[in-house]
Amino acid sequence: MRFMVQVRATEDTEAGVPPSAELIREMTRYNEELAKAGVLLDGVGLLPSSRGARVRFSGRNVTVVDGPFAETKELIAGYWVIEVASKEEAVEWARRVPNPGGDDFEIEVRQIAQFDEFGEEPTPEQGDRPRA
Repeated sequence: MRFMVQVRATEDTEAGVPPSAELIREMTRYNEELAKAGVLLDGVGLLPSSRGARVRFSGRNVTVVDGPFAETKELIAGYWVIEVASKEEAVEWARRVPNPGGDDFEIEVRQIAQFDEFGEEPTPEQGDRPRA
């Protein structure tokens, strides 16, 4: 099963405050643990929403809204994609994420959908994506 482990943004991440050298070392160690365990598929940190945009669709109308975005607690500061046997294992990995500075922050664990969970097979254009 594949899961996305999302780190929620904080005021600091949205302000563009760089992580401390200590946090970078802890995150590097954590990423190495994920890789050594063979569960890490991808993982990145994201720049503040002020460096991004939202594309909104309303019928045939498309508008682009540049960041920053107001609701910090709803934004993502980074993520990992991991492949593990269960949600419980994904949560256990999430519990081990280093806490940046001991402040309050939140991680969300979400299972990644596979085509068969939508009741359809992939088309040739979509390719034969591996199933967890």
